Amino acid sequence: MERKIENKMTEGNLFSNLFFYSLPIILSGILQLLYNAADLIVCGQFGHEHATGAISSTSSLINLIIQLFMGLSVGANVIMARCYGAKDQDKGERVVYTSMIFSVVFGIILGVVGMFMSRTFLEWMKSPIETIDQSSAYLFIYFIGLPFSMVYNFGAAIFRAIGDTKRPFIFLALSGIINVLLNLLFVIAFDMNVEGVALATIISQGISALLIVIALLKNHKFFSFSFRKLRFYKREALDIIKIGLPAGLQSTIFSLSNVLIQSSINSLGPTVMDGNGAASSLEGFIYTSMNSVAQACVAFISANYGAGKKKNIKLTVLYSLGLVLLMNLVTGGIILLFHRPLLSLYIGDDAAIEEGKKRLFIIACTYFLCGFMDVGAYSLRGIGYSTSPAIISLIGACLLRIVWIYTFFQWDSLHNLSGLMISYPISWILTLIVHFTLFIILFKRLKLKECITSDSWGCEKPRF
Repeated sequence: MERKIENKMTEGNLFSNLFFYSLPIILSGILQLLYNAADLIVCGQFGHEHATGAISSTSSLINLIIQLFMGLSVGANVIMARCYGAKDQDKGERVVYTSMIFSVVFGIILGVVGMFMSRTFLEWMKSPIETIDQSSAYLFIYFIGLPFSMVYNFGAAIFRAIGDTKRPFIFLALSGIINVLLNLLFVIAFDMNVEGVALATIISQGISALLIVIALLKNHKFFSFSFRKLRFYKREALDIIKIGLPAGLQSTIFSLSNVLIQSSINSLGPTVMDGNGAASSLEGFIYTSMNSVAQACVAFISANYGAGKKKNIKLTVLYSLGLVLLMNLVTGGIILLFHRPLLSLYIGDDAAIEEGKKRLFIIACTYFLCGFMDVGAYSLRGIGYSTSPAIISLIGACLLRIVWIYTFFQWDSLHNLSGLMISYPISWILTLIVHFTLFIILFKRLKLKECITSDSWGCEKPRF
């Protein structure tokens, strides 16, 4: 008997559905950041000197290594949402099995690479002698648990594609609470410093991965999952790669530019590293709230693409832009208003706090531009174009930042943290303009027909 499918991504009040779909993703991201912030705060207050800078300086390197394959989870989300919109349950199940195989294989490969190359990468990034031992110790342990992180993120992407954002949020909340408690235990009670924080992280990631797998096994709505039926499907893998690989390349390119920026920050000394790390952690709350809307946007656009509802695609983009601006105003306003006490949670040095303030006031006031840029890129992916936003981001954002580092940043007046941060809003503006110009052109040429019967996608693919 065919299971009844109710799709709130294509029916009902679109704005309300988009907002409530986004909310658990936002809360999940904020929770994850709170746990990451707890890592920095615990080490900053109870760990060794410059532990905050040592941990925060690893984030760009971690992202550089894993983002290429995390982009495949975006591909899985897009393809699964299309299947959901087209009510193609058989293809949806094949996407689930293929996605979970991807998560385990790539998690193991990247974990091994990260474990044994971490210190070499940090040396290439010019990490100061004061922090490199702590940073490399943190990274080595962190990468041991990378397969757990990949399994959770791919599983969460599958659930979100069918409109279920609550379970991934609950699983993250439970594992995150354990993460914070273990941080306190390992760092304060056992005096393990950054090693304790990393160990707490991989244990909590293992718990979240276990919970997401159990949820997959117990799910019997749009798809079912069983280890006995687990196999790799070539066609679905190619579908995922077609969307996910360019998305991963885009994220990797961004991470590469961020690695170069982090290297430039490292050259300014450990005090600037500490201030930058604290400010970057706070800014993460703004970015996550906006990027969660963009993740919801691509799922809604993909579902309506599969259902052949062109008007809903346009409305989704407009509503997403409005929600992004709202998120920046709320989270950015709170952080700017209480910036000093918030920075003081991470670091006690007044000079480091002043450096963090410089970054906050440049980024927090302009971050909505980054959110708009993400909505533009995700909207293009939702209608089947993943290579274009990757190329646009390479030229408009990353290349410009790299050029900035080797030109303007070398000037004495701009050779500081503020001079480095100015490159961000400039790159966001240029990139979002090109993203939306291309989206408008392609959207006008997009030809869809309303889905009546279910075939491979349930609707006609665009022709140009």
